[in-house]
Amino acid sequence: MRMFFRWVARLLLMLALAAVVIGLWKHEQITRLLAVNSLFSEDRIVANFSNMRRAFLHRPVSKGAGPVSDLPRGPEAALPAGLEDWIKARDVTSLLAVKNGEIVHERYFLGTGADDRRISWSMAKSFLSALFGVITAEGKIASLDDLVTDYAPALENSGYEGATIRNVLQMTSGITFDEDYLAYDSDINRMGRVLALGGTMDGFAAGLIARDAPPGERWKYVSIDTHVLGMVVRGATGRGIADLMSEKIIAPLGLEAEPYYLTDGEGVAFALGGLNLTTRDYARFGMMFEQMGRWQGQQVVPADWVRASTRASAPTLPDKIGYGYQWWIPKGAPEGQFIARGIYGQYIFIDQNSDVVIVVTAADRKFREPGVHDANIAMLRALADGL
Repeated sequence: MRMFFRWVARLLLMLALAAVVIGLWKHEQITRLLAVNSLFSEDRIVANFSNMRRAFLHRPVSKGAGPVSDLPRGPEAALPAGLEDWIKARDVTSLLAVKNGEIVHERYFLGTGADDRRISWSMAKSFLSALFGVITAEGKIASLDDLVTDYAPALENSGYEGATIRNVLQMTSGITFDEDYLAYDSDINRMGRVLALGGTMDGFAAGLIARDAPPGERWKYVSIDTHVLGMVVRGATGRGIADLMSEKIIAPLGLEAEPYYLTDGEGVAFALGGLNLTTRDYARFGMMFEQMGRWQGQQVVPADWVRASTRASAPTLPDKIGYGYQWWIPKGAPEGQFIARGIYGQYIFIDQNSDVVIVVTAADRKFREPGVHDANIAMLRALADGL
């Protein structure tokens, strides 16, 4: 009997040692997974959104060696009624308004500051659209009506078989993808765990085989479409998104702080929502688009791409918000008014008619409640009208 207990004790010791070894080996992955599971917790969300690289794999996006572009100050703007209540209700973390190329209002809230590099979430999609316009103009993409599999052969035999680049730009790929952020087993949350555990986003995209509709038939917002666009860019150029984004978009803007992308386990940029910039640097990007792709005397993004990408071309319903090439067009918007938009209340609001750019970052855990987005647009328009 004594020998038996010694054997059991040795076995338990070996199992405990094995658990420790596995725990140390998987420590980073476990830490990232725990971070994902608590990313949007009420007591952590604000700090998390300013410090995403603490929990995720990431890589810098060089801002280049050029000088920081000037953002001059103008006279302080008159603020619309209800703005202060809206800021509190929506857990706004920064608000910056530009009129005629001058900052007329800038504030930070909930302990954040001007130096924070805040997560873009899906505003990053509009950055990728800008990059796509540049490489298309350079001839790297023959036609937007080419199949995505022509440039990303890993997608052959997936649900993206037969989808064109234009379909994916407009989010009419037809792919089956559940974007419910509140459901643990939704596709968007499964994708988040792939990212956190250092998996491959390309493999995740190629593993999607079901469709809701044939490509081009109807619009449905699915974030994985933007990753597929990134696969097309990489296939067309033979280069990574971070390096291309630096050279073609970021360096010409003259940013204040070096941005960074979250990445998967293969170092591939999380292009659909992993870009991190300061509020002022988001404004520089918005101002470049407000000026039809021109910045500091340089045509950064072709003007015809700015025009095409920011008009409502996807087949959305008449009473719904419009969609272009990874840009949103608010309901009832005049031509020249469009937004980059991210979950939890991130906005770059651009109105070319009044020479206005407004950047909002937030940690709004109620962003999906009915009417919230429409109320946000109404407030941004009211602010723009008063500038």
